[in-house]
Amino acid sequence: MRITAKCLATTSLVLVTAALASPSWAADVDATSAIDTVTVYPDGATVTRVIALDLAPGDSTLVAKDFPLSLDPSSLRVEGEAGAKLTIGTIDARPPRAAPPVNLSELDKRIEALKDERADLQGAIDAAAARRKFAQRFAEASPAGLGEKGEARPITEWRAAFTAVAEEVAAAETAIRDAARKQREIDRQIAQLEADRSAKPPNKLEVRIDVASATATKATLRVTYNVRNARWLPLYDARLDTGAKDRKPQLELVRRAEVTQSTGEDWSNVTLGVSTVRIARGGSAPELGSLVAQYPQVPKPRALGSVADTAMPAAAPMLRKMEAAQDKEQFDLPAQRADEQQAVAEIGDFQATFKIPGRVSLGAAEGAKSLRIASMSVPADLAVRAAPVQDPTAFLEASFKQTDDTTLLPGKVAIYRDGIFVGRGKLAGSAKDDIVRLGFGADDKVKVERAVLKRNEGSAGLLVTTSKTDERAFKTTVRNGHDFPIHVAIEDQLPVSENDEIVVEMLPATTPPTAKDIRDKRGVLEWSFDAKPGEVRDINFAWRVRWPKDKSMVIVPSG
Repeated sequence: MRITAKCLATTSLVLVTAALASPSWAADVDATSAIDTVTVYPDGATVTRVIALDLAPGDSTLVAKDFPLSLDPSSLRVEGEAGAKLTIGTIDARPPRAAPPVNLSELDKRIEALKDERADLQGAIDAAAARRKFAQRFAEASPAGLGEKGEARPITEWRAAFTAVAEEVAAAETAIRDAARKQREIDRQIAQLEADRSAKPPNKLEVRIDVASATATKATLRVTYNVRNARWLPLYDARLDTGAKDRKPQLELVRRAEVTQSTGEDWSNVTLGVSTVRIARGGSAPELGSLVAQYPQVPKPRALGSVADTAMPAAAPMLRKMEAAQDKEQFDLPAQRADEQQAVAEIGDFQATFKIPGRVSLGAAEGAKSLRIASMSVPADLAVRAAPVQDPTAFLEASFKQTDDTTLLPGKVAIYRDGIFVGRGKLAGSAKDDIVRLGFGADDKVKVERAVLKRNEGSAGLLVTTSKTDERAFKTTVRNGHDFPIHVAIEDQLPVSENDEIVVEMLPATTPPTAKDIRDKRGVLEWSFDAKPGEVRDINFAWRVRWPKDKSMVIVPSG
């Protein structure tokens, strides 16, 4: 039969409920759990542990002491199967008590003996230091005082005295070093024993589950909970086959999940899945308050050092830094494709979950693990795109229709062109049927050159100068060096005025652009055309800006 827990509350409430619902004679049964299934979200994870045990008839309290401290107690759920009728009562999560030291008297005796041994060594060090000091003072005495009447002794006796002094100093220093080494080792032993003598803080959470069984039975319980210190990031491999005379260009997009976790528990040999659900954003949209338009209020003076002077001004920047740190990603070149498995996708109307085949292991704070979860192969349309106002390089671009039912989440892309890794890029989020564009590196056979034909700053007015002008003209030359036609898109910038006194006009000499304000960027123009093999085409672009003579004008990038 299938059993589901029907009572859940915070820890304090659960304790009260347990006292009322469970008889005082319910026996505690130690239980050991094993992680079986993990579903990772972009901002957390759901973990399922399995507890298999034999239950005696009557009421029991299962005590499992191997749950992580990072779990959310309010997310605990229990269900399972048993061979007889089994009722699940309250669920309680609590930190276990600190472990008391074992054999406290023996530890104290050992620490005391080590401290005595250390004191003996310190005495030996002091004695050796005194010997060294006496020998050094003897060496400083004048050789003239070595004789019975103060006369100098023969040189042979000097050498014997110096040798004796050197040997004495060396022996003292050796004794000091040996004793100091032994003291360091004793200090380490004392520190370890004192740590063992102290109560050890718990590193696991204790979960208690009240159950009642009509008869003795075997039961399997599944305990599910949420943790926050886990996430997955989308990564992609884009592999472009540029085609040939007998085949059209094709693009394979491999979707990957980079999973990291620092939950404090090892996920060993688990069934792993990743989901697009975001669990940290809550279930509802924020409720907006009213906006009031009013005259500025004169701030009331307040005492220096008040709470308002010190509270919260740095909170928002700190949150932004935390989000940026979470967005930092690492991604490596993928493993051999022939050895990779692919996840099984479960697509719903509101989310997608990818189940990784087989079993996976990922230790706590072990680092990132990259897993292949999906792939698709679609026909691609090739084009060359350049923005010669900044860079004359022509870049090959492939566009394709997103045919996957699952939304492509934003992420980094490893770019491959005809089997060669050419760099990394970024993929914007896109839903089904969206057109996706990816760059695939420089196309050296398409040459783009942009020349300045005119740049003239002057004044305007029939009789009296009334305004200033800035007039510019450019010519962009595109040469297709391929032996096949290719679509070309050239971008350039027309200044945009945000002031009625500044007038911008595109001059008649301009080759008419095919698109304006592309990607919703004001003033960004595009000239697109199909270039035949070996074709050379010129694009003319000219504009003029006028503004009042008594003011200055600058052209700057949009903020």
